[in-house]
Amino acid sequence: MSKLIKKCLIALLALGLSTSVLANDEVRKLNENPNYWAYPGGDYNNWRYTELNQINTKNASKIVAAWTFSTGRLQGHEGGPLVLPGSATGLGGDTLYIHSSFPNDVFAISLDTLNIVWYYEPQQDEAETTSVMCCDIVNRGLGYSMGQIYLQQADTTLVALSAKDGSVKWTAQNGGDIPASEGGPRTPKEGQTNTHAPHPIKDKVFTGCSGAEFGVRCWMAAYNAKDGSLAWRAFSMGPDESIRFDANTTSLGKKVGKDSSLKTWCANADWKAPSLGPNKCKGLTDQWKSGGGSVWGWWPADFDENLMYYGSGNPSTWNPVVRPGDNKWSMTMFARDIDTGVARWVYQMTPHDEWDYDGINEMILADIKVKGKMTPALVHFDRNGYGYTMNRKTGALLVAEKYDPAVNWSTHVDMKTGYPQTVESKSTHFQGEDVVSKDVCPAALGTKDQQPAAYSPRTNLFYVPTNHVCMTYEPVSYAAGGNQYTAGAAYVNANLTMYPAGAVCPDCPNNNAAKDNMGNFIAWDAGTGKIVWNIVEQWSVWSGVLTTAGDVVFYGTLDAYAKAVDAKTGKLLWKFKAPSGIIGNFNSWAHKGKQYVGVLSGIGGWAGAVVAIPGLAAAPDEAALGAVGGYRALLNSSRNAGILMVFSLP
Repeated sequence: MSKLIKKCLIALLALGLSTSVLANDEVRKLNENPNYWAYPGGDYNNWRYTELNQINTKNASKIVAAWTFSTGRLQGHEGGPLVLPGSATGLGGDTLYIHSSFPNDVFAISLDTLNIVWYYEPQQDEAETTSVMCCDIVNRGLGYSMGQIYLQQADTTLVALSAKDGSVKWTAQNGGDIPASEGGPRTPKEGQTNTHAPHPIKDKVFTGCSGAEFGVRCWMAAYNAKDGSLAWRAFSMGPDESIRFDANTTSLGKKVGKDSSLKTWCANADWKAPSLGPNKCKGLTDQWKSGGGSVWGWWPADFDENLMYYGSGNPSTWNPVVRPGDNKWSMTMFARDIDTGVARWVYQMTPHDEWDYDGINEMILADIKVKGKMTPALVHFDRNGYGYTMNRKTGALLVAEKYDPAVNWSTHVDMKTGYPQTVESKSTHFQGEDVVSKDVCPAALGTKDQQPAAYSPRTNLFYVPTNHVCMTYEPVSYAAGGNQYTAGAAYVNANLTMYPAGAVCPDCPNNNAAKDNMGNFIAWDAGTGKIVWNIVEQWSVWSGVLTTAGDVVFYGTLDAYAKAVDAKTGKLLWKFKAPSGIIGNFNSWAHKGKQYVGVLSGIGGWAGAVVAIPGLAAAPDEAALGAVGGYRALLNSSRNAGILMVFSLP
């Protein structure tokens, strides 16, 4: 570092600017430069949008494959690359950083030579870790700040690598320091893993937790980027001090009562539990300690409000009979202070979640017009099938509408209470244990799962990759072979099958002619809660989306096509047969004056598990929590791979 730079830093610090401001400004400035991709969602709003317009609606049909890179790993590849300048990394030129599925290898690739500059191969216990990874051994990407590349390993180790040479700067154990008797973090041996991309915000690195299907009580954690020390951790459920609520925390404008999380796990008499008898709550008051609430999505930040946003997942176990009440704060949107972790507001989308409708999906921040008024909004496409528009400052609920007309577990959301109005025939709880609830839409996959949507400020529309899938669902009682909680063992207690929504909703406008399609790609108006246009896909659209200033929208399909469509009309402009099904996220950058678009090709994840995971091809329909039967025919169109595809104009 030069003497001049040192003097400038000292002067800034003397003016009261902390290292958090400096670290944050670096990434924000990189995000403003469309030549790079420095944050998982493209910017802190999670738009997944680029100002590059060299590729546009007039020439997109000419796109060609520019180059490819194999990660050497063959199971599901989610997430996408980061692209950074030499001024940030200490390398001579622009560098692309990419990851793999387990064991989470990291590669730095020179964009000048396309050679590997350095690589990092984590040493993880495969048998211990992968055995408790629900729904494939994916990883969703990397983070960057302060000259460091952040990797969240599957075995819960958070690693900071030198962006210049890949050396380990520090590691942090994401959990393990709170006793299990207090419902604390657990190791992979006890069911806890990680699959998400770390998100650097200001001087911290944010990371979450997976393991609800193994009874793990999960959290959001913030680590100090300079040394990996824990700044704060906030659980999804439990006492106020552990979920970081204070006297000012609100839900839909009302202050949340003290220890509301504890009170709703076995206190709501409205929930019927006939199989438990009159003492239905006996022995269940500590259920929250193995309560679920996983956190692994994509997280934006509003720096004017000093808030970061995320969602929590389903409660444990899936069988709802053994966990009466609303199960707060699973299935919840959180707005937390970046520095302290204290929640300003929360909103529970699916109280007493009976169907595995995780609320983890990405939150997108945009100023949009709602009822004629420009609003600082948060837009969220939940797995429960509702597209929500919230006031991101106050947590006010503005819009809640179905973004697939096949959704039938609920008729609507009460806009005053925020409660979805459930349909009793689709309630696995009211039907009872060991009874099959039929034709529930969406399936446990949700109307959208991990695949992140995107927003274009040019059209003011959101572009959403969706699942068009329904299910049968049988909650399994202990008497019928269900399992009590045991650390490290699956804690689901449900049997599922999945099938196209057209079989349940034959008149739905987003079916194909045969009514056997399982996916749609939609353009959504978040101000009105309406679909603007729809593209029918044979399979769930499981990739992340990219929008561009050239009015081109990119997405990929499970049957291995990369596609580009017109942002205004949905007209197909280009498609390319990839080596494998696409569940990765598209992004874009420029190098030496040329625009590139990249995406990982490598089928997997929950919907693609039948192809990606050895042995599932011959498994019964109920395997992979019901996905095998619904997606078995993917074996005819895709095979495993782990290849970064990079496209450009000729």
